[in-house]
Amino acid sequence: MRLLDGRELVGYIQERQAKQVRNLRQTWKVLPRLALITTTDDPIIATYMRLKQAYGDEILIDVDIYTVAQDELARLIEELNADETVHGIVVQLPLANPAETDAILALIDPVKDVDGLGPDAKFISATATAIDWLLAGYNVTLKDKAIAIVGEGRLVGAPLAKLWRGGGHTISTYDDTTIDLQSALRKADVIVSATGVPGLITSTMVSPGKVLVDAGAASENGKIVGDVAPDIRERKDLTITPEKGGVGPLTIAALFDNVIQAARATIPAERP
Repeated sequence: MRLLDGRELVGYIQERQAKQVRNLRQTWKVLPRLALITTTDDPIIATYMRLKQAYGDEILIDVDIYTVAQDELARLIEELNADETVHGIVVQLPLANPAETDAILALIDPVKDVDGLGPDAKFISATATAIDWLLAGYNVTLKDKAIAIVGEGRLVGAPLAKLWRGGGHTISTYDDTTIDLQSALRKADVIVSATGVPGLITSTMVSPGKVLVDAGAASENGKIVGDVAPDIRERKDLTITPEKGGVGPLTIAALFDNVIQAARATIPAERP
C-alpha cells in the first residue's frame, strides 16, 4: 500500500506561507485575518475550527471564531464584509437550517469568500485544491486516466469536478441515485469519494492497483470517519489516503493560501 499523506506535504506549504505572512506584516503592515462562523455545535465542525485556528497561529494569521444563531448570520456577514481588517470569511457547513445555505453563502463578499463556495467567489474551493495538491505531491498523474468522483456536494465533489474538467480531464460523477456504483467504480483508475456516508466504498468496488482518495467525513460513535470501509485498508495493492491526515491538512493549508491572496489583494497599487 502506498499512502497519500497530506501531513508529509503540509510542512513545506506552511513554511512558504509563514514567509509570505511575515512579508505582508513587515513590508505592507497588512495583518491577515480570517473569520470562521458556525451555527451548530457539531463535533466535526468544532474540530475543524480548532485545527484552522491552530494553523493560523503557526503562520501568524489571526483567526476569529463566531458561534451565532442562524437568524443573526446575515447581520454578522454584513459587518465582516465591511470590516477592512477581515480578509477571509468562512461559514462552516452544514448550517442549522441547510435550506438557507445558498442564500447565506451569496452574502459573503466574493473577494473574502476564501472557501470558494459562493456563486461569485474569486477563489477555488479549498478542499478541491487540496486534493489536487495531494495527488500532484505524490506524482499521481490524471492525464488519460478514468477518474470517478463519488458525491456532488458543494464542498468537494462539485468544485473538484469543475477544477479537473477545466484542466482537460474527463470526469465521471456519481451520487446516491447511481444504480450500480460498484460496476462504475471498478472501471476507474482514480476514485475520489466525498459523501459523508461511512463505509460506502468497499474493497469489491476498487480494482487492483488503483488510486483512492477518501475526502468524506462523518461522526460515528463520537469518532470522525470517512467513506472508505475498513476492509479496503487491509489491501496492499492500492494508493490511498490514510485513515487520518490525508486530505484534511492540505485543505486547511489551501484555505490559508486563499486568505493570504485575499490579504495581498488589499495592498494599494504602487503609484508610477
